[in-house]
Amino acid sequence: MLQQFRPAIVLFIMLTILTGGIYPLLVTGVAQLVFPGRAGGSLIENNGKAVGSKLIGQPFAAPKYFWSRASATSPYPYNASSSSGSNQGPTNPALADAVAARIKALRDADPDNKAPVPVDLVTASASGLDPHISPAAAEYQANRVARVRHLDPQKVRELIALHTEGRQWQVLGEPTVNVLELNLALDAVQ
Repeated sequence: MLQQFRPAIVLFIMLTILTGGIYPLLVTGVAQLVFPGRAGGSLIENNGKAVGSKLIGQPFAAPKYFWSRASATSPYPYNASSSSGSNQGPTNPALADAVAARIKALRDADPDNKAPVPVDLVTASASGLDPHISPAAAEYQANRVARVRHLDPQKVRELIALHTEGRQWQVLGEPTVNVLELNLALDAVQ
């Protein structure tokens, strides 16, 4: 009977070593050589210290900062180990209440702004971790940030333009603004 199990056991051990050890090490090594930043988590550093990732959003609540998209993760916002959407449909009263509260917070922070609130400022992305907002969402917040920081609004708009990323390969997706990078650039101005 051992004769019948021996080839299966040997093959199991060999495949475990190959697919569980050698292959992941090889892929990780190649990724570190070819794409060191991405393989390391696309970390953003400020003064030599990692302050976040280009791939995971962070909450910003102070009026002097651009605010990120809402996060649907739990038990706290932008929890990378709990990536998911809220699964709340457009007719769900909880979603309507959350959107209304976000609109109120934006209006309270900038009462003179009568422009329509961009949808990405009041809804979460599918992952709940999106680090980007649309250029329209950044523009919506530009006057508030400029006023609170005592900056020329045109300077803030120039920073938005500088941190706007175009479509991938010129055709996929829409232009976006990485909120963490934009806020770090604002901090560097002052």
